[in-house]
Amino acid sequence: MFLTMTFRWFLVFSVSIAVAAIDDDLIPSTLDGPFEPVTVPYDVSLRGNAVDLPDTDPRVRRCVEGFEPEQISVSLSVNYDSVWISWITGEFQIGNNIKPLNPNTVASVVRYGRSRVPLTDEASGYSLVYNQLYPFEGLQNYTSGIIHHVRLTGLKPSTLYYYRCGDPSISAMSDIYHFRTMPVSGPRSYPNRIAVVGDLGLTYNTTDTIHNLKSNKPDLVLLVGDVSYANLYRTNGTGSDCYDCSFPETPIHETYQPRWDYWGRFMQSLISRTPIMVIEGNHEIEEQVGKQSFVAYSSRFAFPSEESKSSSPFYYSFNAGGIHFIMLGAYVDYSKSAKQYKWLERDLANVDRSMTPWLVAAWHPPWYNTYTAHYKEAECMRLEMEELLYSYGVDIVFNGHVHAYERSNRVYNYSLDPCGPVHITVGDGGNREKIAIEHADEAANCPEPSSTHDEDMGGFCATNFTSGPAAGKFCWDQQPDYSAFRESSFGHGILEVKNETWALWTWYRNQDSSGKVGDQVYIVRQPELCLGSIKLPKSLFADS
Repeated sequence: MFLTMTFRWFLVFSVSIAVAAIDDDLIPSTLDGPFEPVTVPYDVSLRGNAVDLPDTDPRVRRCVEGFEPEQISVSLSVNYDSVWISWITGEFQIGNNIKPLNPNTVASVVRYGRSRVPLTDEASGYSLVYNQLYPFEGLQNYTSGIIHHVRLTGLKPSTLYYYRCGDPSISAMSDIYHFRTMPVSGPRSYPNRIAVVGDLGLTYNTTDTIHNLKSNKPDLVLLVGDVSYANLYRTNGTGSDCYDCSFPETPIHETYQPRWDYWGRFMQSLISRTPIMVIEGNHEIEEQVGKQSFVAYSSRFAFPSEESKSSSPFYYSFNAGGIHFIMLGAYVDYSKSAKQYKWLERDLANVDRSMTPWLVAAWHPPWYNTYTAHYKEAECMRLEMEELLYSYGVDIVFNGHVHAYERSNRVYNYSLDPCGPVHITVGDGGNREKIAIEHADEAANCPEPSSTHDEDMGGFCATNFTSGPAAGKFCWDQQPDYSAFRESSFGHGILEVKNETWALWTWYRNQDSSGKVGDQVYIVRQPELCLGSIKLPKSLFADS
């Protein structure tokens, strides 16, 4: 049991050009040591497409009638044998006098099978309607269409399924779509490609990101927070480039919920056939009267929370072949005494590394970030959770939030550690807010410590470094040795796990042709090098 807790990745080498062919025999099996940090200059011209798609764009307009399904998506359950199908029927309403639709008037049915015709199986689910309410003069209220979630069970691994969703009793069924289930869990069983993206929004940069992502034909999409950016808009539909300064004269921070519907319509061509797994970001908070928050996020997506024994849509886990994914919430309580931490302890203790050798974690704000944007913002979360994740041998961490790309060497507690995870920030999906350019280690860029606090993430924990080259300072004087590569460009990443020993990570810039890559690295597991090097907290052995 204890041997399976210390599996690790080992960074072998990185390249900045595409690899045409990969041969297992050519992959080095030993650690060459940390690489020289790399920074690529920012090209100002890349900012030009950070303009939101208007509601007149045909890709975001409603193209169904009555209660026909739209915004169709697939998401995973805990294992290969189950998925969720989600969609919306009926039109949203926004204005001063709105009347919510009755979700009980439209059934939630999915017909599916391994042949396109006939669809021999049928499943039913549940439906809901949510509201975003602002009882203030001049602010408009919103009520959604009817949101449906249906879980399909008893599926076979690595199998193509066809499906239609809707209500057959009122002749309101969708066209026929298809998806492929995940492989069975095992040390040599993996999805071909997993796309990882963050901070998408719905700009022309976003359309480039999704176009490029589609060309890589992923089997799964991981979205690490900040989805629609509806909270950059007032309820009258006018927008802003700045989250903090958008609404200085309004009684509450408004959101323009139709942006969620536009996003769902735009993404349908991808996520109706490729499962998407989402974790919340700060732009999903969307507080309204009565202190309600995360309402759109919690309503529009289906999460395997119950299946993974979580009591919340803000943290959950699932398997994709031989990878166990842990999705964590940075904007709900993550302290050691909180429900999330206790759930994480139980989930990690139950991972069978003989069946899922790879352990991947994801949440929105990065712990290891060298940009001035959000520098050390998630320090409280790191101090609470890093030891636990390290103790159980998390191999890689994905984050967003910082609107740029950065990949770390293996790191633990700000020190290079061959048994620590690789941290990758992909908050470069293409949203409307400005791209991150400045680095905290550059002259005169180090932020004032008190300015790094985010009230949505808890207390203030950022302090000066206590050891190493930056001892006694709040920032490094040069790119830290744990920062392997960073660049201010929009893009997306692709993870290809080949077997229990090695994987390939590739980051693609939006401005490059499909045949080029911006960053590429082989990652190799050598668990024997870390045996006995990890001190497991006593709490990990306590009865849950």
